Amino acid sequence: MQKAAVSTRLGIPIIYGIDAVHGHNNVYKATIFPHNVGLGATRDPNLVKRIGQATALEARATGIPYVFAPCVAVCRDPRWGRCYESYSEDTTIVKQMTEIIPGLQGDVPKDARKGVPYVAGGRNVAACAKHYVGDGGTHNGINENNTIIDFRGLLKIHMPPYYDAIVKGVSSIMVLIGSPLHLDQITLTQFKLLLMLVLTCLVKNKDIPISRINDAVRRILRVKFTMGLFEKPYADPSLAGQIGAQEHRKLAREAVRKSLVLLKNGKLSFNPVLPLPKKSSKILVAGTHADDLGYQCGGWTISWQGQSGNNITAGTTILNAIKSTVDPTTKIVFSKRPRAVDVKSGKYDYAIVVVGEPPYAETAGDNTNLTIPAPGPSIIRNVCKNVKCVVILISGRPLVVQPYIAMIDAFVAAWLPGTEGQGVADVLYGDYGFTGKLARTWFKSVDQLPMNIGDKNYDPLFPFGFGLTTKPRK
Repeated sequence: MQKAAVSTRLGIPIIYGIDAVHGHNNVYKATIFPHNVGLGATRDPNLVKRIGQATALEARATGIPYVFAPCVAVCRDPRWGRCYESYSEDTTIVKQMTEIIPGLQGDVPKDARKGVPYVAGGRNVAACAKHYVGDGGTHNGINENNTIIDFRGLLKIHMPPYYDAIVKGVSSIMVLIGSPLHLDQITLTQFKLLLMLVLTCLVKNKDIPISRINDAVRRILRVKFTMGLFEKPYADPSLAGQIGAQEHRKLAREAVRKSLVLLKNGKLSFNPVLPLPKKSSKILVAGTHADDLGYQCGGWTISWQGQSGNNITAGTTILNAIKSTVDPTTKIVFSKRPRAVDVKSGKYDYAIVVVGEPPYAETAGDNTNLTIPAPGPSIIRNVCKNVKCVVILISGRPLVVQPYIAMIDAFVAAWLPGTEGQGVADVLYGDYGFTGKLARTWFKSVDQLPMNIGDKNYDPLFPFGFGLTTKPRK
């Protein structure tokens, strides 16, 4: 396609992009980072910037110079199926995480004009802030629903991340709904919203002036020149080794460690469960999500909706991470759906239960009840009523856990950690401490939703910013 484009009379290269929303996630063996909901819990903009740099290199390695990321939506209702694409319910955290933009595109020179698209070179990509102002505030968390808010609230809650993105030189902004802003960037419509035949007809009928078309062309050409596409329109084969590079996987593992939020550690505060001992006689690892890389990565992984299984891409499941961490003399029993009687008679020192949501994306993820999907609740009951247990929840948002929290000894929100499950074991067993803090309010019941930090009658199960800490074991 590119060869055909540059062979035309004007020799204008095409620009094409991809949804690289947690790494170069459509490519087999690429590094899959935690989804944004987990990265928000890290409170680490520098980490997010480094993730942007790694993602840019892996995208460029496949000849793709443009990514439809980052999502800078401020998700105000976890019932929304795209909430895991949002860093936080809090505007300040989302603003901080726009630091991924200079990671993707490169740092804007200090003497450069602010608000102008910028891409540093062939090891960077053009970024796209999405999905227009207010998309994270839709009524009842329904995807592409109306956002009911006054103008002051829109400017205070949803607009600031876009201002920051523009100042940092973001190359484009994706338009979902709403009125145009005064931008130098490209505004990118979501596919299927406007057919070229309709546009051509409107121009011919002079409903759309040719000057408007020329303005759009000027913006696109400017970004293409900024990206260096005219000078280097083709993939750089020297970058091929960047796909799933070991240093990127180490970075993803670091991100997993920092994203984990410890919400309970022992039924009595003076008797913590975590970190776990590496040497034990016999332990149980249970649950649908303990040995499933697809579940671990979530939506937008290889395919749009994501999928289950361990052949989806390369990585380490939580079960395999535990196996590689504990002492060789520790006997590990794995059961996806253990029976209570077997747990009771198993003589386990402790159990690790890993359950959660299946993968989903966009409207398919809209959810009005936010309960832990079956058989998760029965697994928790069968295990935690009969042995000391650590429950790890794999999910794109907080779920209803109040009915089970009393029977759980330790509870960890792992979000959607991606391919590097070893990061989970790193913290469970004390090689590193828990440091993550909730970037979302953890509600008691869905009847409370939407409920965000600063609201009246704020009465969560775990408040925004909560997260227990542990120290690395010496």
